[in-house]
Amino acid sequence: MDLVVRVPALPLPGDTVLGDRLLTVPGGKGANQAVAAARLGARVRMIGRVGGDEFGRQLVAGLREDGVRTADVIVDASEPSGTALIVVEHGGQNTVTVAPGANGRVGEDDVARLRRGLGRDDVVVLQLEIPLDTVMAAIAAAKDAGARVILNAAPSGGIARRPVPFVDLLVANWREAEELGGKELERSVGALVVTLGADGSKLYADGRMTRIEPQPVEAIDATAAGDAFVGAVAFAIARGSHIPDAVRLGGAAGAAAATKL
Repeated sequence: MDLVVRVPALPLPGDTVLGDRLLTVPGGKGANQAVAAARLGARVRMIGRVGGDEFGRQLVAGLREDGVRTADVIVDASEPSGTALIVVEHGGQNTVTVAPGANGRVGEDDVARLRRGLGRDDVVVLQLEIPLDTVMAAIAAAKDAGARVILNAAPSGGIARRPVPFVDLLVANWREAEELGGKELERSVGALVVTLGADGSKLYADGRMTRIEPQPVEAIDATAAGDAFVGAVAFAIARGSHIPDAVRLGGAAGAAAATKL
């Protein structure tokens, strides 16, 4: 669950600032990406965990309302639901702190559920708000099934400078890409997208770089823009689009998401 406050300027260490009213918004990278793909028309199955609390009930209900299948979202009463504290300044920039909660318990049982029904036509979308060992096991499961893998390398600290084989498309912002190895990263994955916010993105594939121009919008909150980008890219790839075209659709979806709080 995202707890969001909009402020005139992001606080410096030791600062206290007054913000607008507190917003409680269903979120989490995986959930946001699932919803973005479902809203475009993809058939989406969510695999994960929520706590046995009100946030968990709201998160599952929100996924269902957007057409995401939730039979594999497990209620884990041993932990609270994952929660993000988000501060957004009026220009749309933000800081995010995440308490993983039940997300930190996504493990082998959940990967086993992923394997059921997984096939060559599927696209598996992963991020790093769940344990890294689980991410790597899910990538291996996707490879075994012939499915394609999109990895959103955020937050990137857990895999900094670590090889990530069998990833068809890795998505990272410029800071995450540097933490993950910069130029070396291009050689370890099938294709790499580096998102640049208002400056669009760069696609590295087949030994060359393609600049994807941005969609001009007035940004209000960039918090979920990256997740909308990933969800739209996954939708397009599942429908058979070439990666450059998928990334262009992702850019449009991310830009649209940034215009909303």
